[in-house]
Amino acid sequence: MKQIIIISGKGGTGKTVITAAFAALAKNACFADCDVDAADLNLLLKPEIKQRHEFRSGQTAIIDQTQCNQCNICREVCRFDAIRENFVVDPITCEGCAFCSHVCPKKAITMQENIAGEWFVSETRFGPMVHAKLGIAQENSGKLVALVRKKAKEIAQLRNCDWVIVDGAPGIGCPVIASLSEIDYALIVTEPTLSGLHDADRVIGVTKHFRVPTKLIVNKYDLNIDMTKKIEEYCETNQIDLIGKISFDDSVVKSMVDGITVIEYTNGKVKQEIINIWEKIKQLK
Repeated sequence: MKQIIIISGKGGTGKTVITAAFAALAKNACFADCDVDAADLNLLLKPEIKQRHEFRSGQTAIIDQTQCNQCNICREVCRFDAIRENFVVDPITCEGCAFCSHVCPKKAITMQENIAGEWFVSETRFGPMVHAKLGIAQENSGKLVALVRKKAKEIAQLRNCDWVIVDGAPGIGCPVIASLSEIDYALIVTEPTLSGLHDADRVIGVTKHFRVPTKLIVNKYDLNIDMTKKIEEYCETNQIDLIGKISFDDSVVKSMVDGITVIEYTNGKVKQEIINIWEKIKQLK
């Protein structure tokens, strides 16, 4: 079983479109959407949810009013000013440090685990999918990403899948780092712009740090041929395998509007370019 992840230095490079296209081409795969802060692979794969689970992370202080004698010690030690004058904790301001619960002489303060989001096991027309939704203003998305990755791998092993295809988060932060564990290949999607090359260079630095074999895809390469050549020179200098280039095609946008993959929507040039990239991926060892 091979595990690949599609990531990018920033959002909007076409990462999810390419991931969905690979899903349509893979014959025996499990999929994971690790962009839990802004998950959108579901818009193209249209998963049917089979299992729904709460995701708990972080803590919030709770004051038992029947035990509290309003001694004010908790308010004095709370550096986040999360305890109001009526000795009720503001859940937005509370950072969950638990200091107040330790100093309370009446033991009236307990820490309650937060429901920070949900994660799902679903079925798509291409195979099983694990995805999640982080709650509004919730943190620890890296922890949720690790959970999604773990469950996707377990399902893939249970069903004897040949592939785990992961739609990663953009950027270089905690969600990306959490999604790189046990990955066989990272496919980085960039665009032919100076900022696109800069962002790709940053995320390549992350994959190199974690010793994940890295390939690069230039999306919409024909919009700026000169910049594409500079990216090719960068790849040659830094020993990065440029595994493929995808041309600009408005059928990609139309396929997204219709809510299907570009592989299902068109038989044009862009489809063949993605198929060629997938064939190269299948040959990776």
